[in-house]
Amino acid sequence: MLRDSILQTRESINYKAGTEPEKFGIVVIGRNEGQRLITCLRSVSAAAAMVYVDSNSTDGSVQAARELGADVVELDLSIPFTAARARNAGFAHLLTIVPEVLYVQFVDGDCELASGWLEAAVGFLDHQADAAAVCGRLRERHPDRSVYNWLCDREWDRSTGEVRAFAGNVMIRTAALKAAGGYHDDVIAGEEEELSVRLRQAKWRLWRLADEMALHDAAMFHFGQWWRRTCRGGYAFALGSHLHGTSPERHHVREARRAIVWGLLLPFACIIATIALPRFGWMAWLLYPMQLARLTAKNSGSLSDRTRLACFQLLARFPEGLGIAMFWRDRLLHRRPQLIEHKQVPTNRNA
Repeated sequence: MLRDSILQTRESINYKAGTEPEKFGIVVIGRNEGQRLITCLRSVSAAAAMVYVDSNSTDGSVQAARELGADVVELDLSIPFTAARARNAGFAHLLTIVPEVLYVQFVDGDCELASGWLEAAVGFLDHQADAAAVCGRLRERHPDRSVYNWLCDREWDRSTGEVRAFAGNVMIRTAALKAAGGYHDDVIAGEEEELSVRLRQAKWRLWRLADEMALHDAAMFHFGQWWRRTCRGGYAFALGSHLHGTSPERHHVREARRAIVWGLLLPFACIIATIALPRFGWMAWLLYPMQLARLTAKNSGSLSDRTRLACFQLLARFPEGLGIAMFWRDRLLHRRPQLIEHKQVPTNRNA
């Protein structure tokens, strides 16, 4: 069934001489993306309606977007910014331009859509009437510039076919998004997966095609950026399991428990054991190299790639655990969640 669907999508792509701009609109979100935003907007210029949602950029993003023909929505920063809120604002504005639009392609401002993706996505949704959303292969633009970029590229390499969740870059059926009520504005991390859960609960299906979808420019060059991004992932695990962790969904329950055990409970237990029973305590730390060996054996690729990936997978449990602790701190103290950002802010539009 999956294979047939993908083949039929590609037939549709080959058959069409071009896109049907009236069928879909584009919503791009961003803040201080500089040249990356310009590249992004140029890659989606085939759309009849293009909305850019800006969150207080200081690098000329708003002016650049207008010059490239986008309708610009500037968010009111008196209300806490989230990517979910930006996408909702962009979608609402898009509907004022083309009320009957069938599909909306969401794009992050640090991404460049691949040539042919829009045709592929539209063709698939036209053919697969029960599909709410479709995404494709995302690749990192410069995986060789840092190990952190390389990790992103590995993260984007996911299985194709029917999937349980999509990420930020996705084409969604307008009717399904309206029925779901859009993204949850106050979800600061993992908002795409949270929406995916609700769409699946409404009996919609989600797909990832093998087609090239976009290039992403993570621009991560420092350990601190990776740490904050991974910490946000932990926050998303805690939030996701809090919202949809009950059976049968069990959303992010496994990921949250894994981070709690390896990133919080086990190191605490090892420290206590090392203080109370030094001989036993030092042996307890050996659980980490054992886990490293297990992850290395489980990963794919060359030995050096498998080992490097396993090191970061194991190390990630600590910032993930911290993110989970931050979520529960916010819950217990009734604090408003704050974005956990990892990007460096360029100082001008050519940065």
